[in-house]
Amino acid sequence: MNDTIRKFGYPATLVREYDEWLVLLRPQQATLGSLVLAAKSDATAFGDLGPAAFAELGTVTAHLETAMQSAVAYERINYLMLMMVDPHVHFHVLSRYSGKRQACGLSIGDAGWPKVPDLAAAVALDEGQIAALVSWMKALWPTP
Repeated sequence: MNDTIRKFGYPATLVREYDEWLVLLRPQQATLGSLVLAAKSDATAFGDLGPAAFAELGTVTAHLETAMQSAVAYERINYLMLMMVDPHVHFHVLSRYSGKRQACGLSIGDAGWPKVPDLAAAVALDEGQIAALVSWMKALWPTP
């Protein structure tokens, strides 16, 4: 696994593994159910991913969106490919909604709604909260 994947807490944050991609719970929850979609490769540019990664991306995003909709009934979804600090190909995937959403004893609002996500307002999770949210998200994941 590349350094970016490890930085986002792998393996403790792993929600789902695919051949070319990992879906990780984002340890800093900008909105409830925030995820990181990370390429397993060492590519540092989106265009450098191999054909298999692009071919699988449709399936991964369909599963991800189904699970997130079930989890928080999002109104919009944002895929942020920032890669400013963590160089390997990854997206921050944020459910977007008005009001607050609750799960596993947490209640988290979307501080930026309906504009740009406010990543600075993210809720830092402890190990127990990470484990609970990972388990919750895994249970909602569609079976292939």
